[in-house]
Amino acid sequence: MICMNILIGSALLGCALAKRNLVFMISDGFGMTSETMARSYMQQLDDKQPFASWSSILDSMLVGSIRTQSSSSLVTDSAAGATAFSCAQKTYNGAIGVDPQGRPCGTILEAAKQMGLGTGLVTTARITHATPASFAAHVENRNMEDLIALQLLARNSTTSQQVVDLMFGGGLCHFMPSQQGAQSCRLDNTNVWQMAQQLGYTTLETLEEFEQLSQNASLPILAAFSPSHMAYSIDRDETKQPALHQMARKALDILNYRSPNGFFLMIEGARIDMAGHDNDPAAHVQDIIEYWKTIAQVQEFVRENPDTLLVSTSDHETGGLTLGIDPDYYWLPQTLQPIRHSAEYLCNHFLLSHSVSNKQQFIADTLMPEYLGIYNATEDEIQAVLDSLGSSTKPETDGNEEEANSRHKRCKRAVGGVVSRRAHVGWSTGGHSGADVGLYAFGNHANLIKGNMENTHLGSLLLDYLQLSTDSVTNALSSIETKQLKFSSLADEHN
Repeated sequence: MICMNILIGSALLGCALAKRNLVFMISDGFGMTSETMARSYMQQLDDKQPFASWSSILDSMLVGSIRTQSSSSLVTDSAAGATAFSCAQKTYNGAIGVDPQGRPCGTILEAAKQMGLGTGLVTTARITHATPASFAAHVENRNMEDLIALQLLARNSTTSQQVVDLMFGGGLCHFMPSQQGAQSCRLDNTNVWQMAQQLGYTTLETLEEFEQLSQNASLPILAAFSPSHMAYSIDRDETKQPALHQMARKALDILNYRSPNGFFLMIEGARIDMAGHDNDPAAHVQDIIEYWKTIAQVQEFVRENPDTLLVSTSDHETGGLTLGIDPDYYWLPQTLQPIRHSAEYLCNHFLLSHSVSNKQQFIADTLMPEYLGIYNATEDEIQAVLDSLGSSTKPETDGNEEEANSRHKRCKRAVGGVVSRRAHVGWSTGGHSGADVGLYAFGNHANLIKGNMENTHLGSLLLDYLQLSTDSVTNALSSIETKQLKFSSLADEHN
């Protein structure tokens, strides 16, 4: 082996390894207060040790913090935030793998593939959603998910084969032709799922198919376990969808077996962010706990494969979360323990559904005690949820799409608001905030990633670790189509 001196930032790595793996994890919307919130929740559950001594698996990995602003705003969105990591450059909110002028920028995943490394994307969002898309697609607007689905499969301009070897997540609807009705959310009749099969992808839709995958499974693999985003951890049916930690471990084992030169794998805990948008503290905490389980799985892999670096951070904070509401100096994590489902689930299945006729009685007699653990609901709490539903008797999917989204959002915020006030949890926004977020590292050369830095600087450090440059990929992308000619500019409520 030829020995080369490699720099990460200003630090000398010494002789390059024959194989080097990078697992980059993004806890979407996960701020430092969210870590405190989930830690406090677990502390009050654990009666085997003193309250203050319990720590999460992330606590021991904390090495710094990340600044999150985009080129267009001090408050980033997920598209610009992920592109800062993938391309190591700032861009405007809504941009997927393009610079501020809308020109494609090569990503770390594409550069890894070009150099013969294995590549993978794992998420609990749609696989076409902003964060995973920013590592393997290039479009001017994040809502161009029909075009993103096509770009995820293959682009001969950058590689001689598929760009992403392995994809696990949700979002089947953007791969199905519009003629399939409710199964599709595409605006054209392209059958991208069939196209993937023709390109040699093994396609999966069920948990049973996922469980049958062995570590020597042939690549490429495309798995979409839900029409849109996968379920919140608090709602997940264990017989229908794999958990994030299960998808992560399966992806690690397959890529490790199939990638003799090493691999790049991005893993996103996407629904942490979406619970923050909904101001839903119980769903937020449970998805954080699932993210911790995933970190534990990756740590175990790193110990088994010491040529691997694990880096975890967030693209931004969501919700402007505070623990404690003026004027009281306390918050009550135990309030979240009996909650059985997310606000999203409760609104979809009951409050905005024809399956429940007497909404007021359902809220008082069933929703509050059985699903939220509230046995002494006040008239104001019941009325707040009832008022959020509006006077319309139509199901939320009927009529104007924008109004349906607004009604759905009001319902979720109302349910989450009841719980938050009881727990003394505050939210300053239903969107993102401009706060710095935590930076965590473990494994091979983790000591070289530390301090407070711009999100783009972390992107550069990741490229340095894998000894990659994106220049040739960027040059090859000059002719790629970045505009979806027909697309809905109406953002989904979690954008």
